[in-house]
Amino acid sequence: MCGLAAPLCAADKRPNILYIIADDMGYSDLGCYGGEIATPNLDGLARRGIRLTQYHTENMCAPTRATLLTGRYWIRGFNAGDNVTIPEVLKTAGYHSCMVGKWHNTNDVRPARQAPLIRGFDRFFGTTIGCGSFFAPLMLTRDGEPAEREWLENKDFYYTDAISAGAVTYIRQTPADTPLFLYVAYTAAHWPLHARPEDIAKYKGRYAGGWDRLRETRLARMKQLGVVRADAPLSPRHDEVPAWDDEPNKAWQERRMEVYAAQIDRMDHGIGRILESLQEQGRLDDTLILFTIDNGGCHVEYGANRKGSFLNETTRGGRPLKVGNRSDVMPGPEDTWQSYGYGWANASNTPLRLFKQYDHEGGTRVPLIAQWPAVITEGGRITDQLAHVIDLLPTALDAAGVAYPVTHNGRAVGPVDGKSLVPIFRGERRAGHDVLFWKFAHGRAVRRGRWKLVRMDNKPWELYDMRNDPAELTDLAARFPDNVRQLEALWQTWNAGG
Repeated sequence: MCGLAAPLCAADKRPNILYIIADDMGYSDLGCYGGEIATPNLDGLARRGIRLTQYHTENMCAPTRATLLTGRYWIRGFNAGDNVTIPEVLKTAGYHSCMVGKWHNTNDVRPARQAPLIRGFDRFFGTTIGCGSFFAPLMLTRDGEPAEREWLENKDFYYTDAISAGAVTYIRQTPADTPLFLYVAYTAAHWPLHARPEDIAKYKGRYAGGWDRLRETRLARMKQLGVVRADAPLSPRHDEVPAWDDEPNKAWQERRMEVYAAQIDRMDHGIGRILESLQEQGRLDDTLILFTIDNGGCHVEYGANRKGSFLNETTRGGRPLKVGNRSDVMPGPEDTWQSYGYGWANASNTPLRLFKQYDHEGGTRVPLIAQWPAVITEGGRITDQLAHVIDLLPTALDAAGVAYPVTHNGRAVGPVDGKSLVPIFRGERRAGHDVLFWKFAHGRAVRRGRWKLVRMDNKPWELYDMRNDPAELTDLAARFPDNVRQLEALWQTWNAGG
């Protein structure tokens, strides 16, 4: 039903599985995908493993995370009662399942603190809401109980470090003879722009050349690495982004990108700690590790009047917050609340168009890195095989040698939409998806073979030849109306529940 290959392991020797997901980052941010941000640990995974260059997600946080855990498209519902999560299935094979970081699988404003435990995880440390302060995250939870005291009592608290430390603790506490599924869901680099001063200092002056030069430099590096084609064009600068020479607040703009880079730098450092812990516990060589991102870079300009259940009333010390993308306030400290905006998100998504919330490539095409020494024996490989976040549940089950269930706890389970990536890890050409679908926020899309039909809100459908135009620069809808009609019919059937 889910395209699983023959089991890779005996029941008494199941691999550990580590899934790591970052938040709101672009296709070109990581060093191993062409970026200048220091990500040595993720670059190391790429050298020892495999990189996918045509991997796609949903276009926002919640739908991607729900889809990752269930292997089913977001529109089928996370709490619909007819799906299972990765930990729910792996529990039947003796796995100990732990999660650290951001839950956020539904649009509920404040999901229950127990939500991860209800859906199969044995342990949980993190937040169930979509975002928050890195110094004082609201709804911080430990095993279903409030844990905000941890940042109230610890002046050095920083959420990214706490997520990394929590992952290390769970690795050390899992018995050596018990297979582990560990889901690490960072909030970096989602707004607000919060980072440690020493991390920000590493990037001082790095972005003085502005976003135009950064996009050009990244694209050249991406071509050298082979994560885009040698003839890949650079999409036009977005309409909301001025030429860097015309930007009136250069110092503030530079600081926004410096803080963003610092957030990613700190996350990579934490991933290094997690890898070291796996090595210390003798688990690293027998662990499937996947790293990905939930959607493309986020263009949102945070407004001074925007409110939300994620927004603190004051700092831990009682100081008021300076909310909004104000050029008179440098981001980074706890009392600021800003985002990095259109210009830098456009650079993050180099060379692609648009952003998070849209189903054009800039919103849904992100890195996926896999390391698994037992299976991926030739490190540094790059593949352009098409994949989707629906594939991550089947991949975990395939790796563990566990069948996708027809029922779970006495209830019927609907068919999974994804297909295992394990054949790709083996160096094979897998039987891929005949068609893929998207729908959320401002995006709708369907892809079959080389053709992708995509639209923004209720605007006309656009048609692209992804084989020759992966940056979606030439709309062929008027030239190939039959293709538009056929693909739209597929999408409408899927959207109606087909």
